Formats: sequence, structure tokens, C-alpha cells
Amino acid sequence: MLNATRQMSASAERAGVAPGEAGCGPVSDEANDPRQDTEDTGSALLRATLAREHLQRAFKRVRANKGAAGVDGLDIDQTAKQLATTWPVIREQLLQGRYRPSPVRRVTIPKPDGGERELGIPTVTDRLIQQALLQVLQPILDPTFREHSYGFRPGRRAHDAVLAAQGYVQSGRRIVVDVDLEKFFDRVNHDILIDRLRKRIDDAGLIRLVRAYLNSGIMSNGVVLERYQGAPQGGPLSPLLANVMRDEVDKVLEKHGHCFARYADDCNV
Repeated sequence: MLNATRQMSASAERAGVAPGEAGCGPVSDEANDPRQDTEDTGSALLRATLAREHLQRAFKRVRANKGAAGVDGLDIDQTAKQLATTWPVIREQLLQGRYRPSPVRRVTIPKPDGGERELGIPTVTDRLIQQALLQVLQPILDPTFREHSYGFRPGRRAHDAVLAAQGYVQSGRRIVVDVDLEKFFDRVNHDILIDRLRKRIDDAGLIRLVRAYLNSGIMSNGVVLERYQGAPQGGPLSPLLANVMRDEVDKVLEKHGHCFARYADDCNV
């Protein structure tokens, strides 16, 4: 199971998408001008997300991951050049809740065990914004997750899940239930996810932006398909949002006294 996860990550990178991809160097000082702030002053986390230092760190991550272009066809360098002039307008739209992300570009990659896995590649601009969101949300959300979750979390890796499983075997456990949710990322219920986020994050502007990304749609063969469920793999935010959903399952497993190790949507109980 864990080897398959690593193979999936390698396949994603070949397709131009990196798990946890982040990404803005081309943000002018004007973006931090307090006179530009016309948003609800209660949206503190959203304003923190759009702080210049967050965006610069996010852009470096996007560049390092060397992701492919989204539906706009712009690579990282072309996007950086464009943002040098368009970012102040985009930032104002974000703060006022008027920004609408571009649809993701549908890509399929082979799965290690056969078949295909569907990815959605956001534009570089949207990967930048999502990565900035991730940098603000992850320090808040990650400490609330169960200790038995190992996928897409800072300081944790697949090998840690293997060691945990070995410890359960050494303690005398002999029965293992291997759980792999089919098309989990494609079937995430948006309303349930947003409800669970609201219980953890008190920032309407930020929640509204996350919802906009969930609803951004998928472009396939030149046609934009509306999406009412799912968090397509390929964007920086999707792994974190998936952990928000699965954390409720972890709590139930703990409540019933089960030993388990979970890596994203794969779980050994």
C-alpha cells in the first residue's frame, strides 16, 4: 500500500504535478499597501495568506516543483511576468470575495496496480494562491489530526506508518483489515468538508475562497465540467482537505479501540 503511494507520487511528478505543491516572487510592494485593503477586516487569515512573505515563499515552492501549465497554457516564468502587472487586481478580488479560480486541466496517469488515476492541474496562479493558503492553514489544522495519520503531513512519511504497523504486529495483533477508499479524492462532499472546516477555522473570507477552489470545475477536451463533489489531486490544498475529511474516521476508529495506520485514503486497521 505504501509503496503504491510512493509510485503514485512519482507518476504525478512526471505529469507535471507534485504532491503538496506550493508556490510568488513577482508580487509588488503595492500588494501590501494598507490603502488596498477594502475587505472585511474580520478576514484576518485571508489577509495573512496574501501577505507578501507568504506569497514569495509559495512562489519559490511552485518554481521548485516545476509543475506543468494549467488551462491558461502559462508556465511559471510566463505567469511571473503576468503577475507583475495583474497581481494588485487579483489580490483585491481575493479580499473582496470576487475571485474565481480557473478550472483545473484534466490529466490521467497510470496507477501502479493498473488502471488510471485522474489529476487536475491548476494554473500556476492558482497553485500559488493554494500554496499560500496551505502555508496558513496547515499549522492550524495539522495539530488537530490524529497521531495515526501519516500522509501529507509535515515531519511524517510513509516509513513512519510502516514502523507503526510493525509495532502493532509485535504487540500481538494478527488480524489486519486493509482499507483503500475507491476514488476518495473524486467523491469528497463539498458541503460536509466546508462544514468541518468552519468548525476549525473562524474566517469567512478564507472559507469562501476554499469553496471557490472546490467549485472551480474541470476542463476536459475544451469543455468545462462543473463539479459538485471532489478535491482533484494535483492542487496543493487537496491533501490537507482530504485529511480534514478522514480525521473524523480516525476519531471513530480510536473510540472503538482499534490500532491503525493511515496514509491519505489508504488505511490498515
